[in-house]
Amino acid sequence: MEKRLLLPLCLCWALSAGGAERSGLPNLLILLMDDMGWGDLGVFGEPSKETPNLDQMASEGMLFPNFYTANPLCSPSRAALLTGRLPIRNGFYTTNAHARNAYTPQEIVGGIPDSELLLPELLKKAGYVSKIIGKWHLGHRPQFHPLKHGFDEWFGSPNCHFGPYDNKATPNIPVYRDREMIGRYYEDFKIDLKTGEANLTQIYLQEALDFISRQQSSQQPFFLYWAIDATHAPVYASKHFLGTSQRGLYGDAVREIDDSIGKILKSLQNLSISENTFVFFTSDNGAALISAPKQGGSNGRFLCGKQTTFEGGMREPAIAWWPGQIPAGHVSHQMGNVMDLFTTSLSLAGLQPPSDRHIDGIDLSPAILQGKLIDRPIFYYRGNEMMAVRLGLYKAHYWTWSNSWEQFSQEKYFLIDPWSLKRSCESTGSTVCSGVAEPVLDSPGRHRARFSAAGIDFCPGQNISGVTTHTQEEHTKLPLLFHLGKDPGEKYPISFSSSEYQEVMEQIFPQVQLHKKTMVPGEPQLNMCDKAVMNWAPPGCEKLGKCLEPPKSNPKKCFWPH
Repeated sequence: MEKRLLLPLCLCWALSAGGAERSGLPNLLILLMDDMGWGDLGVFGEPSKETPNLDQMASEGMLFPNFYTANPLCSPSRAALLTGRLPIRNGFYTTNAHARNAYTPQEIVGGIPDSELLLPELLKKAGYVSKIIGKWHLGHRPQFHPLKHGFDEWFGSPNCHFGPYDNKATPNIPVYRDREMIGRYYEDFKIDLKTGEANLTQIYLQEALDFISRQQSSQQPFFLYWAIDATHAPVYASKHFLGTSQRGLYGDAVREIDDSIGKILKSLQNLSISENTFVFFTSDNGAALISAPKQGGSNGRFLCGKQTTFEGGMREPAIAWWPGQIPAGHVSHQMGNVMDLFTTSLSLAGLQPPSDRHIDGIDLSPAILQGKLIDRPIFYYRGNEMMAVRLGLYKAHYWTWSNSWEQFSQEKYFLIDPWSLKRSCESTGSTVCSGVAEPVLDSPGRHRARFSAAGIDFCPGQNISGVTTHTQEEHTKLPLLFHLGKDPGEKYPISFSSSEYQEVMEQIFPQVQLHKKTMVPGEPQLNMCDKAVMNWAPPGCEKLGKCLEPPKSNPKKCFWPH
C-alpha cells in the first residue's frame, strides 16, 4: 500500500455532505473482532492476501500499525473500550491472585458497575441510537445487560459461544434480542464443532445491514458496535466459506468476516451516508496462539499472544475509514488504544468525556483528521499489575510472565477441580485439554478430576531466556528495556549499563510515577464465582420453555490460572 505524507485537514465534517442534511453529527461504527491478530490482514503482511475488503478499507482510509488493547483478554478490553478507562479503574480485574487475567464466564457474579458511564449512555445526550451486535461479555446477569447501560438494541450473547453443555451441570449460552433470550447456542443457533459450520456471522451481518438501513430512514445518528466472535475458538464459518482459505478453518472465518465488512461498507455507500459515518476496525486482544494454527490467528513478527503483555498479546490491527474526511492511503504512527475510541467518539459527537473520573483514552481526532501525532504512554496491565509501559519507540517491562510451569509442562497429570479446568481451557481457547478422567475423592466431600494436558503455551516457538518467563519475574528496580523499532519481537534487551538505557529510563520513570500516583483502583468485579448465577433462567426463557433449575447458591473465589 502506498504510504503518503500526512497532510493537515480541517475539521469540517459537520458541514460535509450528509452531515448538514441531518443532525450534523457523524454516525459511529466500531467493528471489534475477537482474538484477531495483528498479522491476520493482508495489509499487515499476511501472505495469503485473503482480506481484500479490509485491505481496501485501509487503502481508502488510515492504517494504525501502533494500536493497542487495554488488556490481553476479552472482557476487560471490552470494558475499557466502552468506558475509556483501564480495567483496573472500571473494576474488570481480580485481586484473587497477583497479575491474573480474568473475564466473565457463566459463573461470574460481577459485571460492569452502574457507576461506570458507557459510551452509548453518553451518546444519548446528542440523540444517538445505539445497537450492539454480537458478544457483550461485561456480565450476563440481567442488571449488567447492554440495555441497562445505554444501548437501545442488542442482538447477540452475553458470553462467548462455548459448549455444547448438558443443561444440567452447565447451561448452554443464551442468545438475546434486546431484553429477552430468543434461543441458546447449539440448540437454536447451531455450531457444528466437527466441521466448524455456523451461520452466525451471516446473521450478525444482516442485523447490521438492517439497523443501518432503518437509521438512515429515520434520519437519526447511530452508534453501531459490531462485536462478532467467529475468530474466537471454537472458530466457525458459514457453509459458503468453509474450505475456501489457505489458512484452514480460522482463515475461513477471517474470509467471511472480511466479506461481511465489505458488504457493510458498501451498504453505507449505497445509502449515501458513508461520508457521514466514522468507521473503526480493530480487535479485542492478540491472536490466541494456544489455539493456532487451526483455531487461532497470527500476531506477525510480535512476541507471544493473547493472555500476555508482550506485543503479540496487546498490539492490534486497526483501520479508520471515513470517505471525504480521512484522506485515502495514509499510515499514522500515532500510538492508539481501544480506550481512545470512547473519547474520540464523544469528540466527534460534540460531547465532552465525564469530568468526575479519570479517563485513560485520548481524543484521536487530531491524529485521524489533521495528521498530528500526540505524545502519550501506553500502559500494559495484567489483572491488578502494571506489567510494562511504552513511551515512544521504547518499552520497559516491570514484570514478565507468560504462564506457569505447571500449565506449560507437557503430558503431566494434575488433580484439579473440573469446573476450574473447564474455565481454564475456555479462557485460553485451548484445544489441547484432553479428556477429563473420572472424578477422584481427594478429601471428604471434595471431588477432583485427573486430567492430562498437552501443555498450555502462550508463546509457542518463542522461548526467549529471561523474557518469556514461566514464573512471575519482577523488574521494578531495573526494568527490561526494548527498542520496538529495531526489535519488535522483544528479543534483545538494551544493556542496563548503556547510556541509552539511562537516558530512556529517565523519561519513563516520571510517567510511571505519575500514573501510579493517580491510580485509584475500582472495586474488583471478577473475584467471586457461583454456579447458581449461570444462564439457567435468563429473561424470556419462560416464553420459550427453556428455563432451567439453578443449583443452590455457593459463592466462592474464582480460580484464575493465567
